[in-house]
Amino acid sequence: MPATGENTVTTATQDSEMTTNAAPTGNLEITVSRAELLRELTAAQSVVERKTTIPILSNFLFEATQAEDGDRLTITATDLDQSLKTSCSARVKKAGACTIPARKLYDYIKLLPEGDISIKLMDNHWVQIRAGRSNTKMVGMARANFPQVPEFPAAGAVKLPVVALKNMVSKTIFAISNEESRYTLNGALLVLKAESMAMVATDGHRLAHIEKLNEQLEGVQGEKKTLIPRKALSELSGLLSNTDADSIEFADDDQTLFFRVGGRVLTSRKLTGQFPNYEAVLPRDNNKFVIVRSEDLMGSIQRVAQFADERSGAIKIRLEQNELKLSSSSTDAGESEDSIETPYNYDPLVVGFNSQYLLDFLKAIGNTGEVRLEFKDAQSAGQMRPEDGNEDVKYRYILMPMRI
Repeated sequence: MPATGENTVTTATQDSEMTTNAAPTGNLEITVSRAELLRELTAAQSVVERKTTIPILSNFLFEATQAEDGDRLTITATDLDQSLKTSCSARVKKAGACTIPARKLYDYIKLLPEGDISIKLMDNHWVQIRAGRSNTKMVGMARANFPQVPEFPAAGAVKLPVVALKNMVSKTIFAISNEESRYTLNGALLVLKAESMAMVATDGHRLAHIEKLNEQLEGVQGEKKTLIPRKALSELSGLLSNTDADSIEFADDDQTLFFRVGGRVLTSRKLTGQFPNYEAVLPRDNNKFVIVRSEDLMGSIQRVAQFADERSGAIKIRLEQNELKLSSSSTDAGESEDSIETPYNYDPLVVGFNSQYLLDFLKAIGNTGEVRLEFKDAQSAGQMRPEDGNEDVKYRYILMPMRI
């Protein structure tokens, strides 16, 4: 361990990359409240790359600035695909910048008692952290190595309502494809119009589509379509859950998406490519339908799915006079059948679906109220939607049938 005193001399060979660094060695000295620091580290740490071949990406960038309206500590994390920049108030004795190993710092700060924490950049990128009777030094890296993070555009941002956006993400994110090869399906499509917003996601086997009507969106002309990667949606969902703001700002340029949530800015690299023409697969003539309580349907599917083929998860839905029957069988587990009494006066119908896909939708709408199942025949896509009478929010889930 090198000497921790201020008089250590850094040689040029030891640290040639520091020549381009705006914050010289020995800089940055701040005091910050543990509660505030931990809150911002918690927000930023999920963006940090865990298994990276580029060591600097496993560090936070700390930047301390002095200003008349109050000193700030800005914390940035990035994995090159996305970044999060957040900040909190601090007492800045010396402005400057440093990088600190993110996971180690986060785990350590969590263990400290409430109170003030002082952070000071030493020589050779070592960082000293003092709190109460604790005194720790961590090995950082050169600030100059930290990648440049794009800045939020000065113009062209659109305000989106937090509650509606959060609801849309939770109702679609589970339908995004996990297959890396299906690149354009690795995100959800956000469709903004002057008076509505919609989000749609599909993995080729199912499609979730939600539209919020009567939403006045300033600055949107015509139709704006944006493909948002799953990772960014997941991060955005966390930020939306932890803000008191009514709206967020959304902007983009050729390569990057920007979301400003309160004092935090999330950026994400854009997904390139064409999202499929989802409107072509929305069922038009599913004229057989049945309405059941979500809770009853969920319970039945969960029981029957225990005996479905492990690989396919397929269960059979049989609609007969005033009855919905669910069944499954597999050579390994056995067989199971459940029935729900419900009005149904169309021709009998037997159709197979992936049980997990059905459960994903029921979990997304919450285990309350009723759900409407709409069918055309055993070969065509089925549609599910909540029977909640909310005219402003139209949510539907389309499922391709399985051969059983």
